[in-house]
Amino acid sequence: MKRILPPLNALRAFEAAGRLGSFKEAAAELHVTHGAVSQHVRLLEEWLGASLFDRYNRRVTLTPAAKVYLEEIGPLFERLSQATARYGVAETVSRTLSVNAPATFTLRWLVPRLAKFRAAHPDVDVNVETSNRPLESLKEDYDIVIRGGPDTFYGYSMRPFLSEERLPVCSPALLQRVPLRSPGDLQQHTLLHTSSLPRLWPDWLASAQIPALRPAATLTFDHFYLTLQAAIDGIGIAMGPTALVSADLAAGRLAAPFAGPRLPSRSYCTYVPDAKFGDERVMLFRSWLEREGTCRRFADS
Repeated sequence: MKRILPPLNALRAFEAAGRLGSFKEAAAELHVTHGAVSQHVRLLEEWLGASLFDRYNRRVTLTPAAKVYLEEIGPLFERLSQATARYGVAETVSRTLSVNAPATFTLRWLVPRLAKFRAAHPDVDVNVETSNRPLESLKEDYDIVIRGGPDTFYGYSMRPFLSEERLPVCSPALLQRVPLRSPGDLQQHTLLHTSSLPRLWPDWLASAQIPALRPAATLTFDHFYLTLQAAIDGIGIAMGPTALVSADLAAGRLAAPFAGPRLPSRSYCTYVPDAKFGDERVMLFRSWLEREGTCRRFADS
């Protein structure tokens, strides 16, 4: 007779969440995100055609039928674990580290350096998700969140690891076609904007004491990494964050036509949930970020 078995990953998530009484604690035990546990439980509910949990704002409770179901399958997981141990197969613990960081920072600063972290710590896998959403509005639980700061959030420890400033950058080829001898020469160029950072150019022009300057044209992008790519491609001049363009400046893909003024900017910081503080993987990654950040600022390039 064909066995009727539910999705086993979903069943494992339900067993952990039901036994612990918490999706968050189940996620920590299984080394996955809170959202993954929620998704697996929802999948099992759809497969069974029944609700397993009553959901409230910050807690969940088993339905009466789910309590009976858990009492039946819980011992099966225990027997499976014991049987596996008898065959000498040690339980393996996931070493995956979940990181959430802004997209442009991830693309231009973090990704080019991740190979070094992997070489130094080959036993730690890193799962990177990108988002620009405020930390307090993230729906998933992460081991490390990278955002601007310094800010204070309840339940998180914060440490800055990378500072930056902002100044105009462009393609060297563009400078050869239309030189920039002084900030006033920007009137002959296209200024590149990012819709989420509308004050960068007005603030810089005010600092350069030419607030009324009118460029030859403007071009606006919805993502900052597109703005920087447009500058590399010679389309116009962007306000470059020094921490994210230092490699391009060193390689000659970008040039900084003016030494100043430089706009101050918020530092990049790591935000670690209190429950993760002391986790070896988290501390390794945080310390690595701090070493990379302190030795690779724009002023040192």
